[in-house]
Amino acid sequence: MPIAPLRPLAAGPGAVASREVVAFVETTSGQKLRECYQCSKCAAGCPLGLAVDLSPQQIIRALQLGQADLALDSRGLWMCVGCQTCVTRCPCEVDLPRVMDALRSYALATHRPAALREVAVFHRVFLESIKRLGRVYEVGLIGGFNILSGHLFDSADLGWPMLVRGKVKPLPPRVRARREVAAIFARAEARRAKERDAVRPAEAAR
Repeated sequence: MPIAPLRPLAAGPGAVASREVVAFVETTSGQKLRECYQCSKCAAGCPLGLAVDLSPQQIIRALQLGQADLALDSRGLWMCVGCQTCVTRCPCEVDLPRVMDALRSYALATHRPAALREVAVFHRVFLESIKRLGRVYEVGLIGGFNILSGHLFDSADLGWPMLVRGKVKPLPPRVRARREVAAIFARAEARRAKERDAVRPAEAAR
């Protein structure tokens, strides 16, 4: 499936100031977006290239052209799995997964709806499981995801066979290093608070 060309973006009520987004992304990710010269090596190697609406370099190009809304509303932003293929292929060593993470952080900080709601829900439930228990609790993960995503009975037929075979445990695991995990989340929350604070002045000025 060919990737669609970038379309002109009309400013609407949900439009964001692209300069603010670019500044946030570059500060948060440590990457310089202008260093990308659109060679498309990242898109050629992307394992999800046939499934996304915008390829990795097109998301970068949208930001370069002042079309931040196009990048923030793309499915490709939320489908990126951070496999690092693009980083290894990039002649300018632009770390695209870091850029994607920064864009997603901006979307979350500004309460912007994700183009793929299920992906954002899964991220939230997955991290909450680790935060509370120190590791993933599979039953709670799938149950929480199904409830919050609205897919109540997805994969319900797989639950009992996996329990019988011991593939999943009915009770949450006990982890010794829960304090260390909690400390990691505390540092992450502090960084996220700084990201939110960096976004708020720009929002208030509009």
